[in-house]
Amino acid sequence: MGIIAFIIIGLIAGLIARAILPGRQSMGLIATTLLGMVGSLVGGLVGSLFARDGRLFDVHPTGILMSVIGSIVVLLLVGAAGRRRVHA
Repeated sequence: MGIIAFIIIGLIAGLIARAILPGRQSMGLIATTLLGMVGSLVGGLVGSLFARDGRLFDVHPTGILMSVIGSIVVLLLVGAAGRRRVHA
């Protein structure tokens, strides 16, 4: 997968993850893209555990779905870490 495709998929996955999760996430476009890119890596690696074809970073519908799920997980972890830091 090319770097441009990775950035675009990261942006889309980050935007969808932010739209799905309730609450206010105060992050800009670059942070949303980075969120989606990290979520794409997490989702892709988890998805590759179930795939037997050996291709880790190919673009396919389940990869995009796992990118969104990975982005949601990363957003929840970042939100939990932020709340814990504010109350401490």
